[in-house]
Amino acid sequence: MIDHTGIGVSDVARSAIFYDAALKPLGLSRVAQLPSESGKDGIGYGHKYPIFWIDRFHPHGVKQHTAFVAMSRSEVDAFYDAALNVGGRDNGPPGLRGPEAGYPPGYYAAFVLDPDDNNIEAVFRS
Repeated sequence: MIDHTGIGVSDVARSAIFYDAALKPLGLSRVAQLPSESGKDGIGYGHKYPIFWIDRFHPHGVKQHTAFVAMSRSEVDAFYDAALNVGGRDNGPPGLRGPEAGYPPGYYAAFVLDPDDNNIEAVFRS
């Protein structure tokens, strides 16, 4: 199951106007925003937590992000190891992500770039 997904955009403010209007009829609204001065510059849409993100294109060209639900920390670890063993590249090893980086408490995740440089994540929320 997918936990959340996101796309890279060239202009977050311009894209936010579009997505604010387009997602409103679906009951989705802004539930998180990363400040541009943080260097991340993104907006998360959802109900209680973000399920769809728009953010500035990443420096290494990632334009797509998908996070898959893991049922435990060991599943996150196994995802990471399996992905690296078949040619994935590290984009953030397994571990807890903190609120200082914009993550909610108990967010344990790992990030891997696939062969086309899409950012793939496994996340366990405790």
